[in-house]
Amino acid sequence: MMERILVTGGSRGIGRAIAERAKRDGYQVTIFDQQSPMDGALGQFIAVDLADEAATASALSTALRDGPITRLVNNVGMVRPAQLGDTKLEDFDAVIRLNVRVALQCTQALLPGMRAARFGRVVSIGSRAALGKELRSAYSASKAALVGLTRTWALELAPHGIAVNLIAPGPIETELWAKANPSDSPRTKAIIAGLPMRRLGKPADIANAASFFLNTENSFVTGQTLYVCGGASVGVAAL
Repeated sequence: MMERILVTGGSRGIGRAIAERAKRDGYQVTIFDQQSPMDGALGQFIAVDLADEAATASALSTALRDGPITRLVNNVGMVRPAQLGDTKLEDFDAVIRLNVRVALQCTQALLPGMRAARFGRVVSIGSRAALGKELRSAYSASKAALVGLTRTWALELAPHGIAVNLIAPGPIETELWAKANPSDSPRTKAIIAGLPMRRLGKPADIANAASFFLNTENSFVTGQTLYVCGGASVGVAAL
């Protein structure tokens, strides 16, 4: 029987790349998203508004009907950019609810099956923005929260054979990135020029890192944050 994996927000962008890689790696994929995947053969798709706690609980119940899921990628997320003075409390709450609460809720739901199997892999998708980024009070706070949760869960779950890690991407060339950052924009050009590797990352770069963390043979790495950011977390090479 194929081992199962759940990817939240797995229909587009980074999530889709992770789901595609997971399928190639031999896992039975389940995707939670509002939009259906463009590849209908990618795996089980459950349409759900993950911002809704009750809807998320129902989707988890449906997914677990077919048995335990021992691999989880907490990928779903949102950004509501604003300067500190313009950050609305309702926007802050919405970002925390989707980016952090969903990770907690999904991990809790899958945990009994992982404990019973004495095996589990949890990978959360954070962001280099957790180190600080303008216009990102809510987003950076949510991604920093995932770092803390990763470290805490790693300590609690290691005795059960469950590894918990986090990937922190830098700028990744997704559909959403392209929409918000036109290639001919001076701001976009400045962002790329500021990256030590002088290019945007690809969704596959994140999927490759996730594949490592999800692998059964990766049994001695837990509680770690891996920056996949073209060197953006290190600093400016010219300084």
